[in-house]
Amino acid sequence: MDFQLSTILFLPLLASATIVLFMRECKWSGAVISVGSAGISLIVALTAIFSSAPADVYKTGFELFKLGSFSMDFGFLFDSLTRNMLFVVCFVGFLIHVFSVGYMNDDSAKSRFFAGLSFFMFSMTGIVLASNLFMMFLFWELVGFSSYALIAHYADTPMAREASKKAFIVNRVGDFGFLLGIIFCQSLLGTTNFSELAQIFQADPTKASTAMGLLIMCGFLGKSAQFPLHVWLADAMAGPTPVSALIHAATMVAAGVFMMVRLSTIGFLTPCVLDTVAILCAMMAFLASLWALGQSDIKKILAYSTLAHLGLMGVGVGIGCELAMFHLTTHAFFKATLFLVAGSIIHACHHEQDIFKMGGIFKRMPITSLVALIASLSIIAIPFFSGYYSKEAILTSAYAKAQVGSVFDNIVFWLVMGGAVLTPIYMGRLFFNVFLGAPNSETAQKAKESSLFMTIPLVILAIYSLGGGWSFVSNMLWADGKMDCLIPTSATLFIERAFTVRTELLEKVSGIHTLETIALISTILGIVVAYILYGRTKGYDIVEKKLPFLYEALNKHGWFDDIYNWYVAKVQQRIATFLATFVDLLLVELLIVRGLGIVSSVLGYGFKRMHDVSANSQVKWLVGGVIVLLILIFA
Repeated sequence: MDFQLSTILFLPLLASATIVLFMRECKWSGAVISVGSAGISLIVALTAIFSSAPADVYKTGFELFKLGSFSMDFGFLFDSLTRNMLFVVCFVGFLIHVFSVGYMNDDSAKSRFFAGLSFFMFSMTGIVLASNLFMMFLFWELVGFSSYALIAHYADTPMAREASKKAFIVNRVGDFGFLLGIIFCQSLLGTTNFSELAQIFQADPTKASTAMGLLIMCGFLGKSAQFPLHVWLADAMAGPTPVSALIHAATMVAAGVFMMVRLSTIGFLTPCVLDTVAILCAMMAFLASLWALGQSDIKKILAYSTLAHLGLMGVGVGIGCELAMFHLTTHAFFKATLFLVAGSIIHACHHEQDIFKMGGIFKRMPITSLVALIASLSIIAIPFFSGYYSKEAILTSAYAKAQVGSVFDNIVFWLVMGGAVLTPIYMGRLFFNVFLGAPNSETAQKAKESSLFMTIPLVILAIYSLGGGWSFVSNMLWADGKMDCLIPTSATLFIERAFTVRTELLEKVSGIHTLETIALISTILGIVVAYILYGRTKGYDIVEKKLPFLYEALNKHGWFDDIYNWYVAKVQQRIATFLATFVDLLLVELLIVRGLGIVSSVLGYGFKRMHDVSANSQVKWLVGGVIVLLILIFA
């Protein structure tokens, strides 16, 4: 097992290094090596998953170095949660690699792009396999670097440069709190190893610290782009669309959710931390759904949709961690599909991204359009599609908790319900303007179906967008029980067992089936509203035309960027200027540096005069010494 896990982790790193060192100028060799490494990693990951029993837990590690009582360990933890996340990362990652071959066909820097993708796969699998918080944080930062580099792939454009810096800086804010939480954990409990922490909390649950959990939560808020550190994700769409699909929809932004689930399973997160996560993420789920209605860029609409569904995952963390992983898994399928659909359309429309300049795509790109329809039905939670099961599980669980919980639990439920109601509206707005009607531009008129490199991954992901959730709710075993519908059985255990128990408990909650009916009716009404508002007005947004102030507020996502820019320019910069003036110039330069120099000069001159060897000076010192001696004798 050590060899298999090491191969999964280090093979993409080897591929990235090979491309950077030897194949930067090659046309296709870098892509072949990158896709090949992703394919081999997927095969090895599936082999490891199939060869382990569903309940198996494999732990290994060794000491990298030791400083006093602190030791830095490098090791793997391969349990049911790891298998679930590893399948998602390797499977979706491989398909996006294949899609990228077609999408980046005309890019002169494709080798650099594929080197970045491979380095990201190395970093992401490191987070998934990590056995302790320090190791996870190391790969956490490498993932941040990968995101920075890939967002800035089109570094010749100001938008990409600014977006990459923004993503990197905002994430450092959250990661600072994350690092403090890890140090706090090490100092308080003497270890950051997940297995050892689980034993500590199992023996004494009171050792879990709210302050420590809130600090760790900062890393989640940054990486998963949750309120108030959500401002970077929409701008990150300046990178190539496969990057948006892999990093900013399916895997990297979900790493924060995975980390919180990992800590929740071992008892690390106190009820106060879980409630804080739930309320912040519920706000994000609702607000991002609103903001999606104010965007015309197809990728930004999907970016705000991602924010909303990451918020749903965060609510799942607060209610029950298996719910978060369930939605993380299905979301990876349908959101990666939607982003790749967007990439296929952008590629066919010669990099046009405005949905109001598209239209009529269904006739010109039938495969891509059918895939988009399946993924859209999944994200808006139509029954029997994968997104329905995970999204409704979070909604009904939030409702059940609100029935017996506090006012905050009720607020969480209504915010989640609001986000669910808005989803079919913003997705209908996108679908009706892009795929139906007549083309609204020459580029849309000339669009044609993409190559097989792009359509085959889309079809496979569409299948998982439809049936990926069945693996967790239907118990459809085959291949001697090693496969549960579309996913390896060992990778479904973490979600399936807890989800079955939760479903049985929800059956006893009064009004739960009424809520499910209301949610379905709301979804259908949302589609109707979307058609009335946007389906019959081609080429422009009726809200922008009739209510420009409302549209501006939605487009500016509440003016958060303006608020942060004001804070940085008017508050932070002035504090920095004051500190630079007072601390640096007055204290450091004037007092310490120059002051010490002046004192040294004065003392040096004094000592020099004291050691003058002239007769006149010696007589003076003799007389002075006699006077001091007489004073000491007769005083």
